[in-house]
Amino acid sequence: MKTRISAALAFLALALPLAGQAAGHEHHEHHDHGAPTLQLNAGKKWASDAHLRQAMGHINQAMADALPRIHTDQFKDADYQALAKTVNDQVAYAVANCKLAPKADAMLHGVIAELLAGAASMEGKEGESRHDGAVTVLKALDAYGRYFQHPGWKTARG
Repeated sequence: MKTRISAALAFLALALPLAGQAAGHEHHEHHDHGAPTLQLNAGKKWASDAHLRQAMGHINQAMADALPRIHTDQFKDADYQALAKTVNDQVAYAVANCKLAPKADAMLHGVIAELLAGAASMEGKEGESRHDGAVTVLKALDAYGRYFQHPGWKTARG
């Protein structure tokens, strides 16, 4: 799994900036090229592991903490940078440590791609606004909660 996700992360690191330049403001619709469409596992959520749940919980909490200031336009560029770093660091932790079954891993790629795309926008590296990058991260967190087992999961709300 680590090799596949590492390869996907390397691909995304190279492809997302180019995609953003090529597609302009509409690139957000194309983040998940190569990632499978999210779906349930025969009607049930995909299994997760403790490392993945920990990483996603940290990202979700960071978003919950940031949302009041984001909604009142008090979140500055440096704040978005710090939030993006948290997302990137937690994704890296999940990639390095989680051990999902291959099919669950494949489903996770779509969530990870959106998290990384959102973080890139929050860093100012994409065509989206930093605010829209935060929205992309929230959408990824919501998808994670819909498709992966995580007891007590509630996506951050503002």
